[in-house]
Amino acid sequence: MLFPTTLVGSYPQPEWLIDRKKLAGRFPPRVRAKELWRIPEPYLAEAQDDATIMAIKAQEEAGLDIITDGEIRRESYSNRFATALEGVDIDNPGTALDRSGHPNPVPRIIGKIRRTHAVEVDDLKFLKHHTNRMVKITVPGPFTMTQQAQNDYYNMEENAAMDYAAAVNEEIRDLFAAGADVVQIDEPYMQARPEKARQYGLKALNRALDGIRDTTAVHICFGYAAIIHERPSGYSFLPELASCGCMQVSIETAQSRLDCAVLAKLEGKKIMVGAIDLSDMNVEMPETVAARIKRALPYVKPENVIIAPDCGMKYLPRDVAFGKMRAMVEAAKILRREFGD
Repeated sequence: MLFPTTLVGSYPQPEWLIDRKKLAGRFPPRVRAKELWRIPEPYLAEAQDDATIMAIKAQEEAGLDIITDGEIRRESYSNRFATALEGVDIDNPGTALDRSGHPNPVPRIIGKIRRTHAVEVDDLKFLKHHTNRMVKITVPGPFTMTQQAQNDYYNMEENAAMDYAAAVNEEIRDLFAAGADVVQIDEPYMQARPEKARQYGLKALNRALDGIRDTTAVHICFGYAAIIHERPSGYSFLPELASCGCMQVSIETAQSRLDCAVLAKLEGKKIMVGAIDLSDMNVEMPETVAARIKRALPYVKPENVIIAPDCGMKYLPRDVAFGKMRAMVEAAKILRREFGD
């Protein structure tokens, strides 16, 4: 199929599950933020299951081809995994600068980073049980988790990143063994801190992908539109992913009006073209989404294009998110008619 459609990862959590005003009024949590949940602990897991089913069915109803769990159980894209690792103190957090330059509570590294158990495998199994379509699940990247931690143990950040990478590699292997069709690594801090990304971030990312032969993706972005309002016109770290072991690269083009010529430097990769502007609460016309995708086609073959939003839909109103998913699906139909599938 040409132009398959998918989410980057997250879908809006319902208001009855999480306090969306509190969620939007702070930076994405790096440590646990249990105070955001509206449901008491004894009933929270069941409520998260119910909301996950709703997110899955919304994606199916909209017509998406590759389904995620919506990251419904997560307070942020990264903290569910990052706080489940050995070697971090989440009860006595440290502080690190967020990509906006503001201090944020973060896990404090006090020992060797190790993954002691599968973190997201049950989430994946639940997703597969509730859809017959292809499925994707996301994990935070080793470089990004290193930047979202206070290092009180390792003599070099690179060493921390490599141990995070080993933990991610173990998780990815278990996710594919459990039936994932696509596993995506989220690495937004490669864009935010490109010099460090060049020094050791790409090395850590490739370690996370070492020996993986199934379909992997890397998402790199400018940050949630609800949190980071200004967008540069181009990436500070993107062509470097040509030497990454991933098969797909997820980028944003809509809000930033990205010059898509840079995509020619990622030859051989499938490109998840972000074509939904998450800063705009108006639902795009399908023709608008199709036109955004066409901007990438001089540089990426149609068979290598996947249609997605710019980033996670977590902060959108649910009706807006659903409408934008439908616009992606209708745009895909336009493009398939034009390009012959």
